[in-house]
Amino acid sequence: MKAVLEARNVKRTPLYDEHILRGAKMTEFHGWMLPVQFKGILEEHHHTRSKCSVFDCCHMGEFRLKGPKAIRSLEAMVFNDMICLKVGRCRYSSILDTCGGIIDDVIAMKLSEDELFVVTNAGPYEKVARILYRVCLATDVTAGTAKIDVQGPLSRRVLLDLGLRDIEPLKYFTCCRTQWQGSEMLVSRTGYTGELGYEVFLPNALAAPFWREVTAHPAVEPAGLGARDTLRLEMGYTLYGQDVDESHTTLEAGMGRFIDWNSEFHAKEFLVMQRELGRYKVRTGIRSMDRRAPRPGYEVFHEGRPVGVVTSGSYGPSVGYGIGMAYIPVELSMPGTRLTAGPKDMEIVTEEFPFYKNGSFKG
Repeated sequence: MKAVLEARNVKRTPLYDEHILRGAKMTEFHGWMLPVQFKGILEEHHHTRSKCSVFDCCHMGEFRLKGPKAIRSLEAMVFNDMICLKVGRCRYSSILDTCGGIIDDVIAMKLSEDELFVVTNAGPYEKVARILYRVCLATDVTAGTAKIDVQGPLSRRVLLDLGLRDIEPLKYFTCCRTQWQGSEMLVSRTGYTGELGYEVFLPNALAAPFWREVTAHPAVEPAGLGARDTLRLEMGYTLYGQDVDESHTTLEAGMGRFIDWNSEFHAKEFLVMQRELGRYKVRTGIRSMDRRAPRPGYEVFHEGRPVGVVTSGSYGPSVGYGIGMAYIPVELSMPGTRLTAGPKDMEIVTEEFPFYKNGSFKG
């Protein structure tokens, strides 16, 4: 297996051996070998919703931006304010091209008045790394940084039991530096599941010991990409490269509420024009009438006329029916619009995000 991975230039996270020992089903994801599932997608999904699961997210990118000039340079490429972000706060944003296309969606954390920690996706990592270095002189710390997500209603109790007392007062979308076994780590109260959760950034050498200690907790089970996908889809969270990319603007992606229209950034003029014209397709929640799921690539029809395409779709284990996302005209995106999808004219209806409304993420 090792020789095959090396021949294909597929990367392994610091937790690869831990996954193999647990019998995980592995797959390649944006050039990384990651677990799809351990005990099963449905079991891992429900465990996350009810207790606590841990996810290997070491494939993601991490960058440090130092100084007001670097932060201002980033601010010129994203759709909201970074300079005035308070220390200890996190902010969701997107790096945009000049026409508003999404190069990558990111989370920025304000570590001090003049320092940002930026987390990026694996798919566009190389392009984003070049942009952040060229424009912001960012320091790429990806190679030495592991990322482990601890998610679920019991996640706070789990981390406190591990001795991470500094995380106790964290509110949603805040972060702090803390120590574990004498090494510094960064913890943010963020996540991709819709549940109370934390994203832990720590040195690679500490990843396996931390993973072993977390998974030894009686409330915790490891979870893979399969459950991560159903959990995020129930919340209406996007997957870069599938639901959003450079061919979709922030408005089309349904993220207009995040845009700071008073901020100056290089795609603002285009997005203002698009907003005023109002003629575009927008990412919209769709659900089926039963357990069948609208699948990515399914064409969407309104009164027999093709109007869009499904980008993500799955059975929603917590809601009990098929759910998905599709790009359809703004005028058809209001909740309750009846449509059909796929080769067999599956009946679907538009629905507001999130599909699952009982998540503990803000609790």
